[in-house]
Amino acid sequence: MVEGSMTQGAGQGPVVRTDTVRDFRVPAYVHQAGRLGEEAGRPGAEPGRFGDETARLGQVTSRFGDEPEPEGYTPTQRDLPVINRGDTVQVTVPAQDPAPEPTRGDAPGPLYVVGDVHGYLDELLAALREQGLVDAEGTWCAGNARLWFLGDFTDRGPDGIGVIDLVMRLSAEAAAAGGYCKALMGNHELLLIGAKRYGDTPVNSGAGTATFQAAWLLNGGQKSDMDRLQDHHLQWMSRLDAIELEDDHLLMHSDTTAYLDYGDSITSVNDTIREALTRNDADECWDLFRKFTKRFAFRDQGGPEAVRELLAAYGGSRVVHGHSPIPYLLGEVGSEDGEDGSGPQVEGPHVYADGLAVAMDGGVTMAGKLLVRRLPLDN
Repeated sequence: MVEGSMTQGAGQGPVVRTDTVRDFRVPAYVHQAGRLGEEAGRPGAEPGRFGDETARLGQVTSRFGDEPEPEGYTPTQRDLPVINRGDTVQVTVPAQDPAPEPTRGDAPGPLYVVGDVHGYLDELLAALREQGLVDAEGTWCAGNARLWFLGDFTDRGPDGIGVIDLVMRLSAEAAAAGGYCKALMGNHELLLIGAKRYGDTPVNSGAGTATFQAAWLLNGGQKSDMDRLQDHHLQWMSRLDAIELEDDHLLMHSDTTAYLDYGDSITSVNDTIREALTRNDADECWDLFRKFTKRFAFRDQGGPEAVRELLAAYGGSRVVHGHSPIPYLLGEVGSEDGEDGSGPQVEGPHVYADGLAVAMDGGVTMAGKLLVRRLPLDN
């Protein structure tokens, strides 16, 4: 097997910065009265220019001559008396009550994660319903709950575009309800983007010449997905984050340390990968795909240390990932292409690497299960 409305929170495009406008000059009339008084008293000042004006500013004449001011007349600002410091009255202002403590409704909702889906739309809907996240019609019904997909929406299964459409719709519905539904970039998203953009264009694979089209077909690419793939699907996939931190869980798609090649912070990793995809370079896109296809970095003897390296760089106390099917991590034999249905049954996430890593790819393309689970896990 290989790896935020239309956009999501963390998945937005780069911020466009505008130059600072430096010509914020103060209009002359702001200081006109002060300058007039000063200039009028200077030697050589023109009497005709400032004399009348200073007289008008220095003396307040009656607007009504010898007649009394009309009832209800309100003087303009220049007629208002000057209040000296000793004329003011000290008023005690009562202390305000402290801001109310956040109510239970203000707290973040429960956090859920979804493993690799690979086009199995019906299984996804069933798993979301089981967790109370969508209703019988597949509509978001979880209020302020938070839901993260760990990537790999397409390929191998029958309806990858249907899965993407569902995730995009749930993102809008969850946001309207006070929660959110977001998604990470998987290596199969990179593969589908490359197959659509570059097709049979040769790329440097490190082991000779390859093409995205051939790799996509080899790894379960479905013609029906390619036929239905539209620009807004590509834009949405291209803007996905690669790694995020939620409630002390470091969420990522691939069980690899390749993320460290792209930055020393979560923001820098996500920005670097998004910017690479905007450059429209086939070799650069292939290098991304190749690195995030790597797996098993946390499985063997050096696994706990590899996890700690990621946690030290990006934060969190536990990594939660997809990508590598749990039967593979357990050393079981199975066909990822679904040709052999005799593989082990997967009932839940796999916690390993001294308890520092949680695998969420239940192997739905084999004899496993599409996993949707609430974090933190009971164990």
